[in-house]
Parts: sequence; C-alpha cells; structure tokens
Amino acid sequence: MLVRFLPLLFLVCLSSVLHAQTESPAHYQLYGGYTFLSNSFNGVPGARQPLNGWDASLAFQPWHNLRFKLDTYAYSGTNLGAPQKPWFIMAGGQYGRRLGRESVFVEALVGDAGINKDWGPNRITGGTATFATLVGGGVDTPIARHFAYRATGGFQYSYTDLAVETPIYLPYRIPGLPTYFARISTGLVWLF
Repeated sequence: MLVRFLPLLFLVCLSSVLHAQTESPAHYQLYGGYTFLSNSFNGVPGARQPLNGWDASLAFQPWHNLRFKLDTYAYSGTNLGAPQKPWFIMAGGQYGRRLGRESVFVEALVGDAGINKDWGPNRITGGTATFATLVGGGVDTPIARHFAYRATGGFQYSYTDLAVETPIYLPYRIPGLPTYFARISTGLVWLF
C-alpha cells in the first residue's frame, strides 16, 4: 500500500518545489528593525561614540528587479555632553536578485536629515538639517512564506556644521567632525 502512495507523494513535493521556483517576487516589502551608526555627529577624533536606533522602509513593486524605496530611520545617544537625536528620510532605488533561497540587493538613497539643535560638543548649537546619501546592500533570508530576515550594511554621508552665536547664522566646521559613517541594520521584512 505504501508503494502506491510514494509516486503520489513525489509528485506533490515536486509540484510545490516547481511552484516555489516560479513564484513571482512580492509586490511590496515592508521592513522594520534595529540600526547602528558608527559615530555620533560631534564625534571628533578621540571622542567617538556609536549610535543605536530603529529603521523602517517600504519598497514598491519591482520593474526589471529595480524597486523604488522609501526609508526612514532615527538614532539616539550622547557624546561630549550633548544629546544626539538624528532622523533621516530617504528615497532611492533598490536592485535585487535571487541567489538560491536568499535575495541579495544593492541600494542607493538620497534625502534629508534632521538633528536636535544642541548636538555640538558641550551642547553647542548646530545646524538642524542636512543633505544625506546612503549606498549599501544586504541579504534577505526567508523564514516563512511572507516573512524574511534582513541584514544590511552601507556607507552614509551627512554634512553637519555648528553655529556661531551672532545675529546672523554663520556655519563653521571643527576639524575632524565626521561626514562619513558606517551603517548596519537588521530586522524583519514582510513580503506582500
């Protein structure tokens, strides 16, 4: 009796494998997770402090493996006696490919960053908005039919300056004030 059901079981397993291989990519990807920034914005040499925060993004339906992506993330921390609370809103492209079970992607985003006004060393007033870019990539590992675990990394550029106490805002730069940051993010993706 078992010998008769073996070919049927084989065909059921084979059809599910073939269906999984021809399954089209998800229309949307909603991501949420933890993010780590390599340095604070006032982290001059000898006083560098990484920041921790959250990350959320939405990637739209792909066109030739290229998705339009909206990303927002924020950090929190303290360095040199000043709070660091930057928030980023970015948009750009995400190009992905499947490699076996995993999906790998590269991304390039541009946008705006805001930060609290007293972020400078010893709470000196600084600029509260800046242009930002992010270039990186990552991998998605499926953990269920509509969920995947994501790990990403990249390089971020943000140019912030401090303010001189005068009636007119005069920006100035401290030598060694960071503009390039390493960024790591990890969390869950909902594929729908």
